[in-house]
Order: sequence, then C-alpha cells, then structure tokens
Amino acid sequence: MATSQTRRRPGRPPGASETRDRILSSARELFARNGFNNTPIRAIAADAGVDPALVHHYFGTKTQLFAAAIHIPFDPMSVIGPLREVPVEQIGRTLPSLVLPLWDSDAGKGFIAALRSTMAGGDGPEMSLFRSFLQDVITVEVGGRVDDPPGTGRLRVQFVASQLIGVVMARYILELEPFKSLPVPQIVDTIAPNLQRYLTGDLPRLG
Repeated sequence: MATSQTRRRPGRPPGASETRDRILSSARELFARNGFNNTPIRAIAADAGVDPALVHHYFGTKTQLFAAAIHIPFDPMSVIGPLREVPVEQIGRTLPSLVLPLWDSDAGKGFIAALRSTMAGGDGPEMSLFRSFLQDVITVEVGGRVDDPPGTGRLRVQFVASQLIGVVMARYILELEPFKSLPVPQIVDTIAPNLQRYLTGDLPRLG
C-alpha cells in the first residue's frame, strides 16, 4: 500500500485537486479492505496525510465520501433519509419510488456505468465496495427495522436487493424492451408487493 509520504508531491504543499484525489484514493482502498463500518474518517485522513476536517470539507459526511468512492453521483442519504420516516409497511413501495427516478436521471447514468464496470471487473476492489455498501449501509439502515423474527433482517434486505438488481440488469444493462420503456409508476406498482413481502412477510424456514 502506498503511504501518505509517498503520495505527497515533494517540495511544496499539494493543491486542492491533488489533496481531494489523495483522500479519495485512501477512502477506496480502506473501504474496500475493511468495509464501511470499520473505516473511520480519521483513518482515511491519516492514510491520506491530511486533517480529518479536510475530509469533511471536500466530501461532507462519511456516507457522501463512500458514495464518491464507489462513483454514486448522488448522496445515498437522499434515499436512506426519507426511508427512516416511512412506516415499515410502506417501505416496499417507497423504496423503488425513490430509487427508480434517480436511476432514470442524468446523475443515475453515472451509477449505472460504474455498476456495469464493476460487474465486468469481477470480484475486485470495486465489487468489495458495492458489497460493503449493501451490507454495511443499507442493511444497517433497513434491516434492523424488519428483523422479525430476529436474525432475518439481513436476509430480507438481500431479497429486496436481488429484485432491485434484477430491475437494473433488465432496464439499464441489458435494456430489454418493453421493460426499458415502462413508466416508473408501472414498475413500482408491479414490484412493490414482492418487496414488501420480502421485508415483512413470512420467510421459508431456514436450516
């Protein structure tokens, strides 16, 4: 791993662009290696050779830094934040209502491009980042609210992820018609009952 000393350009303080890039490089490396929860801002700052306040200055919150590290061109809290206020029995409809318009937007094209690149690259660092985002961010935010019976929250979120990843594949990667051209409300109406069943319905007995 390159150290903060080797990343710095000798002879003069780094410029703003170089500092930002160095922070982002450290964040990608540490998030991929340790996961979201086990990577504090101060560790990223130390690896990049900057003050933690500078990380917040360039990227805002830890979640926003993570989004930048995995090339999500919008703040994940724009989805996660509203979900916190939604009753559990409405999450299955609210979630696709929030994410589908984002994926359809100009900003969402960057996310789809990053996901396509990650899938083509196999199980490398970027895949580790996406996996950490699902397990450490989404599962923590949603899984705890649907962990009934105890121990099923993580699996419930993974079932939801499988459905939404299928939508991404069919609509944005494979671009299957007529699915690609369906209005967002029609897709939401179709998949929402399944998502809600994954979140709050009975699951097959495991083990």
